[in-house]
Amino acid sequence: MTGVAVKIKKGDSVVVMAGDDKSPTPRRVVQVLADGQKILIQGVNQVWKHVRRGHPKSPQGGRLHLEMPIQSSNVMYYCESCNKPSRLGLRYAEDGAKERFCRRCKTAAGSVSPSKPVYAKK
Repeated sequence: MTGVAVKIKKGDSVVVMAGDDKSPTPRRVVQVLADGQKILIQGVNQVWKHVRRGHPKSPQGGRLHLEMPIQSSNVMYYCESCNKPSRLGLRYAEDGAKERFCRRCKTAAGSVSPSKPVYAKK
């Protein structure tokens, strides 16, 4: 899918809203995969992977405990200022930089692109 705006970034706090690991507690995003469609979250969707002997992570073989990615549509951004899950929006800041913001309390959630004088507010 092309043209998808990736709003969830690595290091964000998210709440899992759907699936087996649905929980109101916020978790940290470890990695964003596949053009923002899948994300890896710390402590969510843990599985056992059975590996043969000679595997680089487990030379003696056995079972590895791994976290697998989940669909990004199953999570919501957790805003630290309003302490609730909310959607993210994109807007231009005063200096023309594009930033993410919480749609609930309108606080900034980090920059997406550097400032451009064309979009600076005059």
